[in-house]
Amino acid sequence: MRYLPLNTNDRTAMLDVVGVKSIDDLFDDVPMSARLDGLIDLPTRKTESEVDAELTALAGRNRAAGAGPFFIGGGAYRHHIPATVDHLIQRSEFLTAYTPYQPEISQGTLQTLFEFQTQVAMLTGMDVANASMYDGSTACGEAVLMACRAKRRKKAYIASGVHPHYSATTQGLCQYLDIDLDVAVCAPGKDADVLQNLDKETAAIVVQSPNVFGEIVDLTPYAEAAHAVGALLIAVFTEPVALGAIQSPGEMGADIVVGEGQSIGVGLNFGGPYVGLFACRQKLVRQMPGRVCGETVDADGKRGYVLTLSTREQHIRREKATSNICTNSGLCTLAFSIHMSLLGEAGLRQLAMINHEKACQLADMLCALDGVELVTDTFFNEFTLRLAKPAREVVHKMVEHNVLGGLAASRLMDGQDDLLIVTATETNSEADMRAFTKALEEALS
Repeated sequence: MRYLPLNTNDRTAMLDVVGVKSIDDLFDDVPMSARLDGLIDLPTRKTESEVDAELTALAGRNRAAGAGPFFIGGGAYRHHIPATVDHLIQRSEFLTAYTPYQPEISQGTLQTLFEFQTQVAMLTGMDVANASMYDGSTACGEAVLMACRAKRRKKAYIASGVHPHYSATTQGLCQYLDIDLDVAVCAPGKDADVLQNLDKETAAIVVQSPNVFGEIVDLTPYAEAAHAVGALLIAVFTEPVALGAIQSPGEMGADIVVGEGQSIGVGLNFGGPYVGLFACRQKLVRQMPGRVCGETVDADGKRGYVLTLSTREQHIRREKATSNICTNSGLCTLAFSIHMSLLGEAGLRQLAMINHEKACQLADMLCALDGVELVTDTFFNEFTLRLAKPAREVVHKMVEHNVLGGLAASRLMDGQDDLLIVTATETNSEADMRAFTKALEEALS
């Protein structure tokens, strides 16, 4: 029998405090098309073996990234993850570790987070990094909120090359906080348009590099323009491996750097869980969401780790917290740190060069075909093609040849039906690229 502690009077009193007449009023922001009208059409019961059989059949309808030539990116990337990573994170002391509410007895957890923070700060060229966010998109949204707090302004601009999912997440966070967020129409080669509307009321501009089309963007002029009006530059990335080859956002003047860390240590996993990276300048650290782990010494002079900053609502800050994020992606940060440690700086740079060389080779092969034009001149491992036919149609035809040949831009944005976003990584062989080229040629014929 279910235990329902609230009676009708309790619910009425709670609704009065909130200021609505019914529970249904709490869901006004959910479109009717997304609401259920009655029960879900599911069986009322099944045996354990029946459930197992049905779910196995459903899982079999998915295709794993390694089942054939795979060239899809768009914010989540297929890379080789050493077996060591999964072996270590599945140790019980790591797999079952939880939030260190009593940090003095969570030294192992705190040390792994401290090492992760150090790696992220070095990777992004920033002074300090936090103990992770949920993913890159929520990190982007939190960065805009942080900039508005730090500058005490309520206006921000998102450039046209920022991933649409990141923009949408940021809009979702800003819409109820009276923040004027201007999101540019997503299109290649239009990032600089964000500079046209900067004024003394602007808290931040958000620019991605490499952007959603794969184009590498020089962030220096954006940082200079933002700083000229007292605003901050928020640099975004979705492919951290790129930072092994290109100048770091910090070196180009970014004030806050956010992105997705999935490429290093974390598999595609059919969409998650992932790990958000968040770093900033020292002067902004007290406005940073989440937590910061620090290194210190105990009464005996031995090295130890502490929660240096913990401005979350679950701790003493409550309603004054910088963010309502409730946890960090602890296991994913550990996977990131293990993979990064195995690579080292030299290994990361080598991996980045392999990715870039693969992308250049593939771009040359594809652009030799009729009806294919390269849109992005400067890129890392992801680039955009303009096709003579709608990209979605071409992608579906390539599937018939067992090739997942990129991401149709129209799946992310409107009005870009002929653009195909293609990614090549160290996992793509010569045979994969030849199969892709042949499949694309046939799909365009």
